[in-house]
Amino acid sequence: MGYDFSLSAGRAALLVVDLQRGFCDRAVSEALGFASSDHFWYRVDDLVLPNAGKLIKAARAAGVEVIYTVIEALTEDGRDRSLDHKRSDFLIPKGSPGGEVMPQIAPQGDEMVIPKSASGIFNATNIEYILRNLGVERLCIFGVYSHQCVESAVRDASDRGFLVTLVPDACAAKTEGQEAATAEGMKAYARVATTVEVLKELGAAGASGGASAA
Repeated sequence: MGYDFSLSAGRAALLVVDLQRGFCDRAVSEALGFASSDHFWYRVDDLVLPNAGKLIKAARAAGVEVIYTVIEALTEDGRDRSLDHKRSDFLIPKGSPGGEVMPQIAPQGDEMVIPKSASGIFNATNIEYILRNLGVERLCIFGVYSHQCVESAVRDASDRGFLVTLVPDACAAKTEGQEAATAEGMKAYARVATTVEVLKELGAAGASGGASAA
């Protein structure tokens, strides 16, 4: 039996996972005490953010909903955080710069930004309710970190009956191995496609060019 993963207006949405200053702006990330790797910074700056920008632009042009998730507590002291975040002393306080979407891919108009205080957007928020209200059946997911919040979103969306497309060359982790494991492992839960392939599906002009890496 075939399934239609196509990203069409009214039935699909882009889910941009945690491409926020707390992780992708080196100065803000270091101020929060988050350690990353040279590989991660290279990948985010040279591949992920450019590819994310192209995907978001194409989705808007095609009338496909763009939804952002960010890790950000609902309180300044983080008392609403998940137990895991409390145990690991992981906190991005309400209203802090770390919770802001990266400016080069910032939301436009009334695009939704959904804060979460755990890894899994589906477990930590009412996003499923929102998607059902929007009539969304298909999700295109990308962001950081590949093997953590991105994987959680892919698995949980699939388990809840959404048809998921994962875009590995718009994702980053601390190592190439982590990224490769996600790209391979998520084939059990999602269609895995490159940025160029998704851009072509969205009808973007010039989709054959630009940065793309597995």
